[in-house]
Amino acid sequence: MREYLLCLLAATAVTYLVTPVVRVMAFRSGAMAEVRDRDVHSIPTPRWGGIAMLAGLGVAVTLASRLPLMRTIFADNRQIVALLTGVAIIVVLGIVDDRVALDAPTKLVGQILAAGAMASQGITLVWLPIGGTFILDPTTSVLLTVLVVLVSVNAVNMVDGLDGLAISIVGIGAGAFFAYSYFLSVQNGYQRAALATLVSAALLGMCVGFLPHNWYRARIFMGDTGSMLIGLLMAASSIMLTGQIDPGGLSGSALLPAFLPILLPLSILAIPLLDLVLAVVRRTRRGRSPFAPDKEHLHHRLLDLGHGQKRAVIIMSAFTALVAFGAVSTAFVPVWLTITGIAVAGSTLVVWVLNPPKDAL
Repeated sequence: MREYLLCLLAATAVTYLVTPVVRVMAFRSGAMAEVRDRDVHSIPTPRWGGIAMLAGLGVAVTLASRLPLMRTIFADNRQIVALLTGVAIIVVLGIVDDRVALDAPTKLVGQILAAGAMASQGITLVWLPIGGTFILDPTTSVLLTVLVVLVSVNAVNMVDGLDGLAISIVGIGAGAFFAYSYFLSVQNGYQRAALATLVSAALLGMCVGFLPHNWYRARIFMGDTGSMLIGLLMAASSIMLTGQIDPGGLSGSALLPAFLPILLPLSILAIPLLDLVLAVVRRTRRGRSPFAPDKEHLHHRLLDLGHGQKRAVIIMSAFTALVAFGAVSTAFVPVWLTITGIAVAGSTLVVWVLNPPKDAL
């Protein structure tokens, strides 16, 4: 645990310290988010925050490779190479897009290349919880892996509409995933030094380090560079964890922890995924492209109800924490207790949403 926490703190510190430097770079390079009708920010704001987050990831991974108890992660470097290849492609795509605004088809092709690069080098889904455990053939495995990455990347990208929103949601999800991945290893005797756990720890550190710069009013945005990066890392963590677990060796009550690597990302990204589905349905019913932007996302609706930006972010983050940590808790506490806790906390949040204060921030 100490090694993971050290890597987490390193990612936090580096991301926090590098972000002001990246902000200056974005200003000088013209990588700015201008004010549009659908935006909620009122002044042009620099992008490229994802570059600072990439620096945090790089330092965390490099540090881990030097720690004695973490070296087993790097004994077989195929997954490391696969992950870094996907990261490199998605970051280059994001940097260009934040500067010149690529069209949706071009971005989609780049995302497929990043996901395909990871899948072709070994980061793939190998089984699904269908009829017990269903082992995937190589072609289906790659295709499903690419689909999972695309959904995760675009869900995070789409929810990135308020200062601190996407980074808070993904940070909470990364924290839940890190706790689940580590304690599952302890409880079931798996190798504690695992790439999935390291990536989720680094991702949490990246989010914590960037949040002070991105909180309302944001001095810098993560841009597509950051949103696609953290979406890809979230997907990669869950995919790698499924490969760490041997579902054939689990039975009975132990099957739930085995299935959670598939289900947990859905719970973590429940709010972004709901927003993504509603946006696609809404736009296609109106005869528009699913990629056509609008101002009817969930966070826009919270603003329309009378919640301020900070409060809207806190509300959506609270729902994310409720679902994500609720899903994690089912692996370690009685299900009835989890359901009761979620019902009580969820009811409280709903009342909070429906009764915004007049002076909401």
